[in-house]
Amino acid sequence: MAAACVAARVCETPGCNSEAKLQCPTCIKIGIPGSFFCSQDCFKGSWSEHKKLHKKNKENDEQNKGGFNPWPGFHFTGTLRPYSVTPKRQVPDTIGRPDYADHPEGVPLTERQLRGTTNIKILDDEEKEGMTVACRLGREVLDEAAKAVEVGITTDEIDLIAHEACIDRECYPSPLNYYGFPKSCCTSVNEHCLSPWTRSHETFCWVQLMKIARNWEGSLQHAIEEVKPGVRYREIGNVIQKHAQAHGYSVVRSYCGHGIHQLFHTAPSVPHYAKNKAVGVMKPGHCFTIEPMISEGTWRDEMWPDNWTAVTQDGRRSAQFEHTLLVTETGCDVLTRRLDKDGQSHFMDKM
Repeated sequence: MAAACVAARVCETPGCNSEAKLQCPTCIKIGIPGSFFCSQDCFKGSWSEHKKLHKKNKENDEQNKGGFNPWPGFHFTGTLRPYSVTPKRQVPDTIGRPDYADHPEGVPLTERQLRGTTNIKILDDEEKEGMTVACRLGREVLDEAAKAVEVGITTDEIDLIAHEACIDRECYPSPLNYYGFPKSCCTSVNEHCLSPWTRSHETFCWVQLMKIARNWEGSLQHAIEEVKPGVRYREIGNVIQKHAQAHGYSVVRSYCGHGIHQLFHTAPSVPHYAKNKAVGVMKPGHCFTIEPMISEGTWRDEMWPDNWTAVTQDGRRSAQFEHTLLVTETGCDVLTRRLDKDGQSHFMDKM
């Protein structure tokens, strides 16, 4: 094992939360990030599982030979690979645009002005109605994209469907050009755990991992059931992590839920892991998202060189579900709930 400056690192051996002081020398040599352990004993005890990373890295190098790879020498953690990005889609001038839509770097100037504030906006009746309409339209767009999910479809094709569904509803696709994001929706695949930008999100795959993350059976449902006036925002993470860990899964920590209304991202911050330090207490009129990412292996993630694609460090799969919630006098409205053909709630109307 190689000694390393690993302040604030935690041993990656399952069940060990000791401070990490050593790093796998093979991982250092071949460029695999992470791989921190507290002792030789922990490293040896994890070897049978850890050495699979070395094998996977070798397989990645073989797969990359002769294929599209814009970042020679970059080591991928899983099976997901980049592909060339098609030109940014256009939005008619007749559709209202956020301040970042035409900014050369996609900077949301209004959000920037409020950065660091912990003041949580209480929506008035008109703003509540506006959020209700916006979330209903977002739900419709997500459902249109979901209909197209099948073997062989590309994420770019899904993006086109989502983009056109937004335009048909005279809506600006919120992710487009947000801090330079090049697409109208975020389609996460396999170990890709980047927070999606539609403010409602579902994972389409029937395996045990999805059952744990799924909004009506898993972590998100348990979190939603806690939402009501007087609850501290930091409690949401305690509920989510308890449920995920009970089933052997971890919770990604780099991304969190957040306030949303006329601003895309604002106070409060809603971490999904336990013992967080989120500020604020829920009050009627607060509107925010809960969007936990549940992973098969480590909760740690890393970023691709495109500065957008976040993946799990061990390359194992991650799943996510998300809803936008409006706190009421007695609980909350799930604004992005799925509706049936008659416009009635498919599962949750009010909690």
